[in-house]
Amino acid sequence: MTQQNFLLGKGERLTTEIIMRSGGGPKQAPYTFAEACGRLAPMAASTATKIDTLPPEACPNDQAVISLTLNPEYIAKSYFPTKLLNDLGMDVIGSRPRKINPQKRSRGREAIETVTTELFARGRRSIIRAWSEDFPNWEVHRSGANDLISIEQIKAPVPDDKIKGNLPDRGRIVLEAVLHANELEAHTYMLQAFYSYLAWCGIEAEFGRQFFAKGLCFLEMDAPVERALDIVAFTGVRVLRKMPDLRVLRPLVRSEGIPDTKTQFPDETPVSDDVRVAIFDGGIPKDHPLTKWVVPYEDRALKPATPEFLSHGVSVTSAALFGHIDPHAPIPRPYTFIDHHRVIDDAPSQDPHQLFEILDRIENVLASHEYDFISLSIGPYLPIQDDDVHAWTAVIDDYLSRISALALIAVGNNGEGDALLGLDRVQVPADCVNALAVGACDTPGKYWKRASYSSKGPGRSPGIVKPDLVDFGGELSRPFVVVSSDSQPILAATAGTSFATPSVMRLASGIRAHFGPSLDHLTIRALLVHTCEKGDYDHKEIGWGRVARNLNDIILCDDDTVRIVYQGEISPTKYMRTAIPVPRSSLQGIISIKATICYKSETDPHHPGNYTRAGLEVTFRPHDGKFSRKNQIHPNSARFFGSSLPGTTEEDLRRDAWKWENCLHAEVRKQGSSLQNPCFDIHYNSRSESRNFSPSEKLKYSMIITVQAKSTLDLYNRVVRRYATQIEPLRPILSIPIRT
Repeated sequence: MTQQNFLLGKGERLTTEIIMRSGGGPKQAPYTFAEACGRLAPMAASTATKIDTLPPEACPNDQAVISLTLNPEYIAKSYFPTKLLNDLGMDVIGSRPRKINPQKRSRGREAIETVTTELFARGRRSIIRAWSEDFPNWEVHRSGANDLISIEQIKAPVPDDKIKGNLPDRGRIVLEAVLHANELEAHTYMLQAFYSYLAWCGIEAEFGRQFFAKGLCFLEMDAPVERALDIVAFTGVRVLRKMPDLRVLRPLVRSEGIPDTKTQFPDETPVSDDVRVAIFDGGIPKDHPLTKWVVPYEDRALKPATPEFLSHGVSVTSAALFGHIDPHAPIPRPYTFIDHHRVIDDAPSQDPHQLFEILDRIENVLASHEYDFISLSIGPYLPIQDDDVHAWTAVIDDYLSRISALALIAVGNNGEGDALLGLDRVQVPADCVNALAVGACDTPGKYWKRASYSSKGPGRSPGIVKPDLVDFGGELSRPFVVVSSDSQPILAATAGTSFATPSVMRLASGIRAHFGPSLDHLTIRALLVHTCEKGDYDHKEIGWGRVARNLNDIILCDDDTVRIVYQGEISPTKYMRTAIPVPRSSLQGIISIKATICYKSETDPHHPGNYTRAGLEVTFRPHDGKFSRKNQIHPNSARFFGSSLPGTTEEDLRRDAWKWENCLHAEVRKQGSSLQNPCFDIHYNSRSESRNFSPSEKLKYSMIITVQAKSTLDLYNRVVRRYATQIEPLRPILSIPIRT
């Protein structure tokens, strides 16, 4: 390459709105109306009997929660049993994914175990009792009657199922109770009813911090653990668990210093002073040399920082400023200044109250400051679960859905845990769908793999690909090199996902520093995923791959390659055609097309199986002159996203779960002769609390498309000439060294 071919922008100018006809015939039901009534009547009667045994104090306003499990063929948002619930006067207050073996499937197919949705519906016990007694009188023409065929099971929640993890047999401990309660009604209704119920039971409980996220309240409470079953008998309780510990901030490798090396810091100020970066960690000594580029912040109420936490804070910040330091090369110039917020108190004994205290400090900072990038290497020592969302994830995801900042979160170092028990999975809050979850690989060199300690996927669906990316995090034989926390610092060796994460943030902030606001944070996330090295490993190990080695690999194209950035908006329910730029004349040989699309989504933590509210369905049409049927309006489609989504099971594909993933990435190879004005058609789906919903706002998205034709050495120039009035090179506001 003899010139700098910068990635191309303004791809959104290549989009047009199109009209798509809806298709599909009437749905065949697994049960007739009579069969549904016959099956469900005894279940409803048993449920009514069980909830009638609860004391009135456990059922505020005589309301109880029952479980309605949907037949797996009726979990799409369009089949939500709205009419039935309205008829009964009940409200759905949450749901969770659940595996069942349905009694019957439509069209005589074999019934197999599969994932479905379990709804939690709240209503007066008198209504539930009347429903169970009135079943024989229901007729098919009644409003809501047709929804009965979508219900597979009715039951009362089992108290034991609400207790998560192992609790000690006796003693007073700190618990985390999750209630079905929203912030508007909580102080006048559900929380007060819960406090009154515990007092009625004679349970002496003390309450701490509380966090609200949509329909859930996460409540910190001290209580005698032997009364756990009494606590969860309250109908508003969804989950009860022992308060998780904070991840131990001890690096996996620790050295007293690297011999025969000198710490020579760069003299320059950062590349840019317009990029705002925040780190939440263990603190930085106020007299440390890193304060040339870092502003330390801490709450006055915090006790003095411990040396152990300060060491971790300095190491994380060193990684954000300089990345992995080569002991035999000059320390590189930082891209940005950094705000380091110490949020951890002096609790090496792992004070169980500290977990919610730290989240409260983080939430307060984020509510009062605006940042471009956020790095988080701390969190609960708790692998994610498929059927529930933790307070840290719910609070942080909700915040990130409303702002433009890019957050990068370490997945944790429990990758060698018991896989059968799920103890090796990514840790909370790395399951945030609106953040990049970062794992660690074992070398910055060519032959890399997941570092053995780095936590594995899959994430929760949606959000199946977690970690999103990996980067070098160090290991015993090849440690990650940072600046030590000494007042006269030396270079020190360490290892962990805590350091891979800020290292990726450094690269992200470098993109922003060089291009300014012409590339938004969503696009930078998409670029990091799009340009990663794929690797020969399962996506559960490395996510989409290892992050690019340098800025040039992201922002420059070879002569036979073109990379286009689309930054746009799409309206709900609309279809948008997105052209893939190629030359006018046909291409020869094998053509590679790679695409990545990212967007942020509001979340419903009380519906973890339907967690994201926005979904983009993307259809690939490679040739605009090929039609399979007479009177076909749009060209033939071909496989691209969806069926190739890593970690997706057959049942995920059957229920189109991939359509709700807010980060999609794939690559296909095609013969040049099979391409003619190729495009993607993008459709914006939306839902809220598992049901149909049409928001008034448009959805912001970022899409990156790369086309490579190795037999066309001037592809970049040909594409630039063809689309000269539409797309344009994105030139940096600061000079970037020419790649050689």
